[in-house]
Amino acid sequence: MPLPDYQSFMTPLLECLANGQTVKLRDIDADVYRKLGLSADQLKLRIPSGKQTYAYHRLGWAKTYLVQAGLIEQPKRAFCKITQKGLAAIESGEPINNQYLSKFDAFLDFKTRSKDANEPIQVNTTSIVSNNSDKTPEELIEAAVDTLNTNLSDEILKAILAASPVFFENLVVDLMLAMGYGGSRKDAGQATQYTQDGGIDGVIKEDKLGLEMIYLQAKRYTNKTVGRPDIQAFAGALDMHRAKKGVFITTSSFSKDALEYVGMIEKRIVLVDGAQLTELMLTHNLGVSTKHVFEVKALDSDYFMED
Repeated sequence: MPLPDYQSFMTPLLECLANGQTVKLRDIDADVYRKLGLSADQLKLRIPSGKQTYAYHRLGWAKTYLVQAGLIEQPKRAFCKITQKGLAAIESGEPINNQYLSKFDAFLDFKTRSKDANEPIQVNTTSIVSNNSDKTPEELIEAAVDTLNTNLSDEILKAILAASPVFFENLVVDLMLAMGYGGSRKDAGQATQYTQDGGIDGVIKEDKLGLEMIYLQAKRYTNKTVGRPDIQAFAGALDMHRAKKGVFITTSSFSKDALEYVGMIEKRIVLVDGAQLTELMLTHNLGVSTKHVFEVKALDSDYFMED
């Protein structure tokens, strides 16, 4: 069951503050979750950074919007208290959401200061994130970044398929090095001779001392799925080299039989499909460069503490 959007947290948050006490958000968050009926699994969900749960993240943004509309006040740092406007909102029985908050000039002013938050974000004339009131501002940023990376992944695969087979074999070795296997390219990794590979496209040391070697297979496919026969042939090539570990990387995908086969054999063969390949290249900055860096800042509470 999906987690409720941040606007769904507004009414239960106000209800938990209805006694008029000044409290920290952390003191009442569990009460808000109970009112929403959130399950244990929902409460475990964490935002991509891993620093916070989605539940507390959305609760925090609900509080922020209620503060901006004047339904909650913050008499001191990290504490909140309901206002008369907030009590009136509860008594009205109306759904408390952004539409309700738009009745208040302070909230409209906040939205105006949010630099046209209602305008869609566009890249190359393609709309990426439209005005989606179900998401918090940070979630909108994450969604935009995810879409940009998805588009970039498609571009990476097209560039790989347009390059030569030898280039792809070298890319696979470079990726393993970027992930920390073996050390330098000169000492740790190599692509084998293209016409005499014997089913092996690259070799890399598992560690800097070269105590064990990892053998690589690279297949540039578009619509062809890598099946079990391909993986069996790779396993046979590993036998020829008395190797126990291998990585099979393709620009396409693996069949169900291929995935099941690697779990049945003693050798350790890792399968990397096109989606995982581009994800690893993005993670380890291989074949890509940083275009923009956007900083999301937060209040430095220590700075404002007085002796």
